[in-house]
Amino acid sequence: MRTFMAKAQDIPRKWYVIDATNKTLGRLASEAAAILRGKHKPIFTPHVDTGDFVIIINAEKIAVTGNKLQDKIYYRHSRYPGGLKKTNLAGLLQKKPEKVLELAIKGMLPQNKLGDKMYKKLKVYSGPQHPHQAQKPEVWELRG
Repeated sequence: MRTFMAKAQDIPRKWYVIDATNKTLGRLASEAAAILRGKHKPIFTPHVDTGDFVIIINAEKIAVTGNKLQDKIYYRHSRYPGGLKKTNLAGLLQKKPEKVLELAIKGMLPQNKLGDKMYKKLKVYSGPQHPHQAQKPEVWELRG
């Protein structure tokens, strides 16, 4: 018996929409990363992008536990001396709520070209509206 290897051109792509209202950040991010990778499909192949498209709405209403709003720090650097900028989770949620989910999910994908392709299939919106109605996305209910 031969091992099945999925081919990129033979994979059917679906669109899923996830409502982030009152969902825990890490649990939502890990579920979305698994969908982007294609781990929910029986044809999952680690070296092929078998995943589906994910639309996340209401990113501004994400929930976190503990003191993460003040204690979790996001760093970025301008690449100039002394150019380190930092902001906490509360500040980032106020300015760019989509960025919080994007960073969490990107960190759970492979750190290579394949992961970059998977990341491009993620669409995050802070409000309840999204421009992807033509793709007829299905609602994805989180486990647990």
